[in-house]
Amino acid sequence: MIERIRRRLTLGYVGIFALILLLVGAVGVASFSQTVASQQDELLEKKAQGDADFVVGLLERYQQERDPGGRHQGGPPGPFRSSTDSDIGMVALVPPGEANGGEGTVLDSTFSASSFGLPFEEPARRAVERGETTKKTLEGPAGEEVRVVSVPVVDPRGGASPGGEVAVVQAAQPRQVVWDMVRNLVLVLVPVGLGGLLLAGVGGLYMSHRAMEPVRDSFQRQRTFIADASHELKTPLALVKVNAEVLQRDPTDPENEEVIEEQLSEIDRMNALLSDLLTLARLDAGRLDVEDKPFDLSAIAAEAAGRFLTRAAEEGVRLEVEIPDELPVHGDPEKTAQILAALLDNAVRYTPKGGSITVSGRLLDDRAEASVTDSGPGIPPGNLPHLFDRFYRAEEARTRASGGTGLGLSIARDLARAQGGDLLAGNAPGGGASFTLKLLGES
Repeated sequence: MIERIRRRLTLGYVGIFALILLLVGAVGVASFSQTVASQQDELLEKKAQGDADFVVGLLERYQQERDPGGRHQGGPPGPFRSSTDSDIGMVALVPPGEANGGEGTVLDSTFSASSFGLPFEEPARRAVERGETTKKTLEGPAGEEVRVVSVPVVDPRGGASPGGEVAVVQAAQPRQVVWDMVRNLVLVLVPVGLGGLLLAGVGGLYMSHRAMEPVRDSFQRQRTFIADASHELKTPLALVKVNAEVLQRDPTDPENEEVIEEQLSEIDRMNALLSDLLTLARLDAGRLDVEDKPFDLSAIAAEAAGRFLTRAAEEGVRLEVEIPDELPVHGDPEKTAQILAALLDNAVRYTPKGGSITVSGRLLDDRAEASVTDSGPGIPPGNLPHLFDRFYRAEEARTRASGGTGLGLSIARDLARAQGGDLLAGNAPGGGASFTLKLLGES
């Protein structure tokens, strides 16, 4: 299931990245196409305007050589300067009008009149009528698209040429020039995009692996937790069943009193385990009620230590309290007492006879600490990272003979964190285990 989720995450990463690439590429190509088209118009207009003065001279010669009937008597009035671009055609002409017999007259051109379909009389007439540059995409002689820019030219010395004619310079270039540049851009973007998708796939696999690690660990912890809980419940249930069968065979046997005591002990053990499991379930679901109010940690610690004085004395362990008069903190006093009880129970259980347990506390800048330190064998370094794991099995830390469920320390740390604090474990400098409860100080 985890691998299936991982594949779906990877496909999701790649799909989102592909969509982003597609959108960015489409916008980029459209913007580039528009920019190149605008640059083509600017180039053609610049070419046409650059020959305006030369065309005025051509227009004057053209007017001088016309006969009284408005007909041109000679050939072209002079060579037109060639364009330096082989794919740009230019033509200077007098557009159709009454002064030239209703026909457009070509003054001169860089190519033959058939080059790119020049001249185009309709755009020339419109340029004259509007008195401004016109730009239009027309169909060339071979059916190709041709961009045509028509620039009207008026003789600046007379405001107009003799007879009122106005010359027009047309510059044309195939639109294919723009499409070729756009196509080249697409040919660059496509492999780059495919390479990006490949890298996104590899990165997606890596990131999904990283993202699924906590899920995989969580599933593993859940399986381990269920297996351990089942084991812990199975053992007392088996003993209860055996004891019940003994009682069933001879209910009046006087020795059954010991069997009944064992039965009650195992039932108490199961009850404690189920209670711990219920607490853990509520903590995991965030449904455990945890108060947040000011209280004195010193009073809670002293009260918790007082409840273990008799038990410690029975075990031959000295219990000392070295805590300030006040340790104001924020949190849940009941849950804090439960944490300290778990720590003291653990300390009494693993402190040898003749040893000692010390409950101490101190106030820091924004926190208060309460520590429980014993003079027992301490915690092996290999066990420290797993000490708060649920049902963690270590011979030195947990056995059935101790009577614990293996959940006390795990619950204690979760209760501390639920209050915004923490519970740390380590070894005291002089030997023995040390547990430190940290809670937020009163602001």
